[in-house]
Parts: sequence; C-alpha cells; structure tokens
Amino acid sequence: MKLPDLTGATHVTFIRSAGPGGQNVNKVATAAQLRFRLADCPGLDEASAQRLRKLAGRRLTDGDEIIIVARNHRTQEGNRRDAWERLTALIETAMKAPVPRRATKPTRASRERRLTGKVRAGQAKKLRGKVRGDD
Repeated sequence: MKLPDLTGATHVTFIRSAGPGGQNVNKVATAAQLRFRLADCPGLDEASAQRLRKLAGRRLTDGDEIIIVARNHRTQEGNRRDAWERLTALIETAMKAPVPRRATKPTRASRERRLTGKVRAGQAKKLRGKVRGDD
C-alpha cells in the first residue's frame, strides 16, 4: 500500500531535550517534535484515519493532531529522521485493514480432550467427599 503525501500535514519543531548530555542538552534544541494533522492529509481514507486515531493513543490531541517527540539522537537530523520513521510506521500499520475472523467449529479431538478433562475433574471432586466406612 502506498503512503499518502504527508508534507502538507506535518510540521517539525525542535525543543530542548532532557536527560544525559551535559552542557549540550542545556544549550542546543535537538529533540524533534513532529506534528501531524489528520485533517490536512486527504490521501488517508476515513477507516484508516479511525485506526490511526486508535493506534496513536495519548499522542493524539483534542485538535485531531498526532504529536511525536523524538529525542534519542544527539543531532536534529537524527531525531527528525527518527520521528518521520515512527510516523510512517504508525500510518502503515493503520492503513492495513484487519483480517476478519472466520468462525470455525471445534475439532473432534478438541471436543474429546474437553470431555476427558471434565471427567477427570469430576473424579477428583468425588474423591474430596466424605469417607464412608464399610461397617
């Protein structure tokens, strides 16, 4: 399946990253924040958009926008690439329609296993009863 054109629906800004890195973290904004607006992506059909909303989870804002923050790399370019890869993977997953489940009957062997298990459980419960003395 071909991905829709995402250039008009995305916007990348750079923010300061947290965590280790010393002075570089405090001075340079290397973390990439990618914003993707679902309304600005006409190539995405409604069913895929619904699946994408569900997959996005807490990354989805009230304004129907997905925010992906990438801060694993030390450079802006590395974080930008990482954010794009995560967004495209999310969209590719959402574009695949789930295969509907076909109901099947249980096999003869599975029915027999179920019944022998029930008989075994019944016998074990019978042994838990009161002991009768043969007077």
